[in-house]
Amino acid sequence: MKVSATDLVGLPGQVTPPAFVLEEYAAGQLPAGALVALAVLPGEDVTDGPVLGPGGAELSDALGVDLLEVLALHRATGAVGEVTLHALPGGGAVLLTGLGEARARDFRDAGAAIARAAKDRSRVHVGLAALADDTALRALVEGLSLGSFEFHWRSGGATAQPVGEVVLATDPGRQPVVDRAATIALAGWRSRALATTPSNLKNPAWLARQAELWARESGLEIEVLDEVQLRDGGFGGLIAVGQASATPPRLIRLTYTPPKAKRRTPHLVLVGKGITFDSGGLSIKPAESMVTMKRDMTGGAVVLATMAALAAVDCPIRVTGLVAAAENAVSGSSYRPGDVITHYGGRTTEVTNTDAEGRLVLADALAYAAAELKPDALVDVATLTGAAKVALGLKTGALFATDDVLATRITEAGETAGERLWRLPLADAYEERLSSKIADSDNAAGGPGAITAALFLQHFTDGLPWAHLDVAPVGDTTADDGVWTTGPSGFGARLLLHWLEQADPLEGIPS
Repeated sequence: MKVSATDLVGLPGQVTPPAFVLEEYAAGQLPAGALVALAVLPGEDVTDGPVLGPGGAELSDALGVDLLEVLALHRATGAVGEVTLHALPGGGAVLLTGLGEARARDFRDAGAAIARAAKDRSRVHVGLAALADDTALRALVEGLSLGSFEFHWRSGGATAQPVGEVVLATDPGRQPVVDRAATIALAGWRSRALATTPSNLKNPAWLARQAELWARESGLEIEVLDEVQLRDGGFGGLIAVGQASATPPRLIRLTYTPPKAKRRTPHLVLVGKGITFDSGGLSIKPAESMVTMKRDMTGGAVVLATMAALAAVDCPIRVTGLVAAAENAVSGSSYRPGDVITHYGGRTTEVTNTDAEGRLVLADALAYAAAELKPDALVDVATLTGAAKVALGLKTGALFATDDVLATRITEAGETAGERLWRLPLADAYEERLSSKIADSDNAAGGPGAITAALFLQHFTDGLPWAHLDVAPVGDTTADDGVWTTGPSGFGARLLLHWLEQADPLEGIPS
């Protein structure tokens, strides 16, 4: 049986994103029963009504329906993502879709709105593509894909199916643009699906098996260190956090080498927090705070999904992905407040809160990367602190960086991808809060929590150019919103790929 790109180990077959066909069709000549999405733009003046995009007048004439009157009846404005459905005889329909200011991000949100309205249909013709330059076309495809997202573990299958085929009204010669966008959207889909997988299936060993599947598919080298190798290798943070669980920790290492790599080809290491469930350990979380903790491995999911897509986006640099995977459980072998652990490389940490576990496993992976892999830059991704959520709300991730060029590259890629970051300071004024009377540092240094967590991690980077993405603010989506669907977000894969597809992602960053 052929394995789908969206299938997950041990789960029923998952739904797949739509397929894309490019065709310069005439809207007025579509067959009866067709579903067609037309662009609707606000009028030039607030007193004007909305106007129809390409194909609108032609389709109105063919149907004998004044679609502008339909918009007026529904008081449509052309606001981005606004969908007015006009049903037709024979099962066909017109989706009059607001495009707002027609910026690239508006195309992304409009695409997601069309995808939701077209679920369980075999095909939708999307006229919005005729208005899109390459940047907007990519955004439209990302929206159409991610707005279709579904995850299920039901005996009867998914409750809704994404539209099977999207026909984009544009030149077929633009297929490479669409293929690149679909690849990046699939990485976002995959990271979201991994974060959504329940933790009675998803444990460190399962995550490693999923990584092996994607590594084979995408031509990556893979190595997985088990608990014996981790203990013998001195990964004290991973061992401590994972030792209470019936499913021991793993360190997953994936390696991507571009086809034309040379000895001096730049090298980036991506590190992902892979806490497959976070009870808080002995410093246990309240029940309501534990409900979403299956997604505390979002950083690891992002790294796995990104690594699997690098070849398809022609990433020109070497990239190593490390996922520090553990379950923070409660048992008689739990690590305790007051314990001192020794990380890879010898730095010690006094544990004062077992619920500040993410930084302990990241510390090992960062120290290992700096000492053994010696990259030109380090980037980690983690749902790390509630403090970042307090600072930034629920729609923006936090970014810390030791290099301004690296910070700018990642921030700009996030803006392009629709995964927004806001840079916070690595304020050394708070360094003293990390102090411990018996170890090199304290793992729970107090407020400002996002900053002190970043300062803790910085000690394990050996002075390399480093960026830390604290995506806790955007780890979950509380409602369908643009490309986001209710539940774990998988935030970060698309922004990393928009960065790593560039001709020289590390240009100007001192090594």
